[in-house]
Amino acid sequence: MAKKQKKQGAGGTPATVALAAAGTAFTVHAYDHDPATPSYGGEAAEALGVSPDRVFKTLVADVDGELTVAVVPVAGQLDLKALASAVGGKRAAMADPAAAERTTGYVRGGISPLGQRKKLRTVLDESASAHDTICVSAGRRGLEVELAPADLAALTSAVLAPIGRG
Repeated sequence: MAKKQKKQGAGGTPATVALAAAGTAFTVHAYDHDPATPSYGGEAAEALGVSPDRVFKTLVADVDGELTVAVVPVAGQLDLKALASAVGGKRAAMADPAAAERTTGYVRGGISPLGQRKKLRTVLDESASAHDTICVSAGRRGLEVELAPADLAALTSAVLAPIGRG
């Protein structure tokens, strides 16, 4: 069962601390994470009772040698060509998981687009703008943060582009 918390600041994850510091409205949703789950995002959508098109996963890709964050709905997949195009690149491939973890400061399955160790270029799938709020990882498996897509885009300096498919 999902638990709801409002504005977690001190003692939270780097993502929630960054949100609180920015004065952004958000809600933290915690749920019991099953380490054996095949899909972290699908698990989050189900646990929170939220449509999978409102729950977004954070993926790290290598675009022409530069790590780039892609935020796409959990129900679909990342279109690597579209991601490269969105940032003016030629080629994109999924980043090495160890490099993604080291650069963002988060573990795989818990990478948040917010509060990363190093600020990376970020692209948010344009479908996010169809919703009042979306959920993204709060920086730990079993923890999601719900916020307005415009706030997420502003805090991460994200480009909105059609990078999701499926």
